[in-house]
Amino acid sequence: MESTVISRVDQPRVPAVSGIGTFVAASFLAWLGIIFVLGARGAFVAPRGVPPLVLLIGLLAPLSLFLLAYWTIRPLRELILTADLRLIVGIQAWRWAGFGFLALYSYGVLPGIFAWPAGLGDMAIGVTAPLVLSKLLRRPNFAASKSFVAWNLSGILDLTVAVSIGALVPLLAPNLYGAVSTAPMTQLPLVLVPTYLVPTFLILHLTALFQARRLGR
Repeated sequence: MESTVISRVDQPRVPAVSGIGTFVAASFLAWLGIIFVLGARGAFVAPRGVPPLVLLIGLLAPLSLFLLAYWTIRPLRELILTADLRLIVGIQAWRWAGFGFLALYSYGVLPGIFAWPAGLGDMAIGVTAPLVLSKLLRRPNFAASKSFVAWNLSGILDLTVAVSIGALVPLLAPNLYGAVSTAPMTQLPLVLVPTYLVPTFLILHLTALFQARRLGR
């Protein structure tokens, strides 16, 4: 009798979690496809001195949808609050590839005022991600610590600073970049960074913070 009751309670949850996971995966793929299409058409390119509104929409739209869905769709919220933090932190290790910004700067593709903060900030998060992961493996309750929260906030700050420099400097100080500008960031393949990778990493950081908040309670 007990096993029958347990099975009746648990079985409906499996398709629900699986279904919402499939929906999330499909949404990320669709989002990537949209970015490719728009990028190929030059939709993110803005004239000199004009705010990159389409680029900002490409960054903010997925974040807004994520937060809206988190607060309104209960199965998605449950998925976010039960996601494997070890995997989430491990993915952040890919940000060591921020050295690519420095390489582009050395070849004169991107200005140093953008490439150095963006590159070093990403590399700092990517290099420290394995250390955070090792602490989670040893002590799962590390996710509720102030250190874990601070690391995620630092990752968000790094991305915010990089985006702000790329978006505001051309408007407030258009001559500061000189002959080299961040225009390549509005074209494929680099446009994938601000419109796909940055929102993805921000969503991962927010997911970690939501779980840390829950565990802290």
